[in-house]
Amino acid sequence: MTSHPMPEFGSFSLLLALVLSAYTLVFGAIALLRSSATQRIDSASRLGETARRAGIGSFIAMTCAAFALVWASYTNDYSVAYIMHHTNRSLASWYKFSAIWSGQEGSLVLWAWLLTTYGFVLRLRHRTDVRLFAFASTILAGIQVFFLLLLNFAAPPFSIQPGPTPLDGNGLNPLLQYPEMVIHPPMLYLGYVGFAVPFAFALGALMMRYPGEKWIHITRRWTMVTWLFLTCGIFLGAHWAYSVLGWGGYWGWDPVENASLMPWLTGTAFLHSVMMQEKRGMMKNWNVWLIFSTFMLTILGTLLTRSGLVSSVHAFAQSNIGDWFYGFILIVFAVCLFAFFKNRDHLKSENKLESLVSRESSFLFNNLVLLVACFTVLWGTLFPVLSEYVTGSKATVNAPYYNRVNVPIGLFLLFLTGVGPLLAWRSTSLRSIRRNFILPGVATGVTAIVLMIAGVRPWLDGDDMHATIFSLVTFSLAAGVITAISSEFLRGANVVRTQSGKNLFASTLQLVRKNTRRYGGYVVHFGIVVMFTGIAGGAFNTSHEMEMNFGDSIQLGPYRLVCQSFSQESNPNYDTEFALLDVYKYGKKITQLAPEHRFYIASQQPSTIVALHSTLQSDLYVIYEGKNPDTDRPIIKVFLNPLIAWIWIGVLIVIAGTLLGLAPNLARNAFKTPVTSEQTNPSQLMEAEVHHV
Repeated sequence: MTSHPMPEFGSFSLLLALVLSAYTLVFGAIALLRSSATQRIDSASRLGETARRAGIGSFIAMTCAAFALVWASYTNDYSVAYIMHHTNRSLASWYKFSAIWSGQEGSLVLWAWLLTTYGFVLRLRHRTDVRLFAFASTILAGIQVFFLLLLNFAAPPFSIQPGPTPLDGNGLNPLLQYPEMVIHPPMLYLGYVGFAVPFAFALGALMMRYPGEKWIHITRRWTMVTWLFLTCGIFLGAHWAYSVLGWGGYWGWDPVENASLMPWLTGTAFLHSVMMQEKRGMMKNWNVWLIFSTFMLTILGTLLTRSGLVSSVHAFAQSNIGDWFYGFILIVFAVCLFAFFKNRDHLKSENKLESLVSRESSFLFNNLVLLVACFTVLWGTLFPVLSEYVTGSKATVNAPYYNRVNVPIGLFLLFLTGVGPLLAWRSTSLRSIRRNFILPGVATGVTAIVLMIAGVRPWLDGDDMHATIFSLVTFSLAAGVITAISSEFLRGANVVRTQSGKNLFASTLQLVRKNTRRYGGYVVHFGIVVMFTGIAGGAFNTSHEMEMNFGDSIQLGPYRLVCQSFSQESNPNYDTEFALLDVYKYGKKITQLAPEHRFYIASQQPSTIVALHSTLQSDLYVIYEGKNPDTDRPIIKVFLNPLIAWIWIGVLIVIAGTLLGLAPNLARNAFKTPVTSEQTNPSQLMEAEVHHV
């Protein structure tokens, strides 16, 4: 019998992690029950401490298991079936690492390792609030047990390949051999897994009837960091789809893309609505169910890639592992429902909505719109499954459905992004509305008029007409929202300048450092507006496809592409055909592009490598589609996509704003004006705005 020491070590580590997580779950729960009896507080405390340490031990054991899988990949241990199926000897070293999460079993290892890592950090910080953290630790342990049961019994990553050990592996899927795929899945999983932490705190706080809103303050940074990871993961995936799949777009409303978007939408709603609970003691029921739903949607997203429930370029092969996820989602929902009904009297709001023209109402509408968007995406994703179950035939839901429904929703969200910051808490006076809305309103109207004069007008045919109208509205609203955000910065900076005597730039910096959360939020909103602007450019995309020979040219917009040569190359990993195209803009040569068509030897699969020339104005996107079998002439397809770069710039701004929001405030000693709900004197109003959260 052949010995496989590293796979055996990995399997043992997984089993040990399961045992330790189960100990944390069972004995952590017993300790919490005992702690309610005053005579058993000491023994409960000791038992709870052993459960906490077992949770830390599960992180160490899971780290050992993850290391064993990485070691097997880098040492080409093809006795492990997973390594044989997802790597080969000629694979570049960084792709050997990313192969760890390219398949079902490895991605579950990543999920479980990240979960135990989050739990490790949580358990190290338990002294922040020992009892609340004990509840959260126990709930996290329950989630850990589920994933470790999967890894030990349903999808073991260290299964030994039957028969003789192969000399080489099958190789990594060509679509995954792209630099962004080294970081896209971990970022996405950091977001997916991270939402388990605020979920655990929310459920724990509800179970123990935690007084006040301290649990929100504790989890705010967790939630923001998690939301940031998920945001980065989604847009890295969009950029990967744009750069690799070769269809000229970045978002196709694929079911697995939708699965990542849905928890992002509910997580965004949660981040906004908890401010209502912090400031006004409102929407407690709403917030609890928002974070419950967000966590369950992350599990649903993990399910969709593994069950064969939907067809997707992102999904793994169909397997019976989906049944485990169905059961887990039902258990989580049942626990949440029980805890809610048992303790719902603890979630009574302390205040009521006083006016529809207030910041509270803007948050409420924002939440409703985000949830409507989430429901439409969920319905479109699951409708083919439901239709097949009911009628026996699977219906198809394509991009036009999502665009018709979600584009108006997105425009309303863009409108609320500008309106919300201009409204006061509780109620906004007519005078304040006139003063705060006049500049954004003028900017919106002027932008619309200028764009129509410049030629951005609805076209005559249906789909193009609608797309152009929505783009015109987006550009106009974006101008209004940017004006609103800028006026908020200028209003506060002028107050600081009046008080400190500093210049406008220094005053703005001081203003931001006094309230990083508020102004970081404004920067995030600004980034969202920039992203919307880039997305709106899609209404003006154009493309052209033709067979090209030496010296042939394609004209698209201001660009002319001239074919200089075609060539072929080979290396141990793949064979490639590519074209060399000189690119001219207004008659002047600006660059040379080389789109490729690759054929990977190990996996026997083709792949397209897009050639891209990107500017702030537009992207020139070129694809080598292969040769026409009838004429043996290469086929080149060219897209001209306006404003795409602004999507990626907007994402960078969102990241910067989130990091700013996570930064601590400076001590509040520069402003001495008290906060009031509604000031009548303009200078007093500006000073109050500086303080306002």
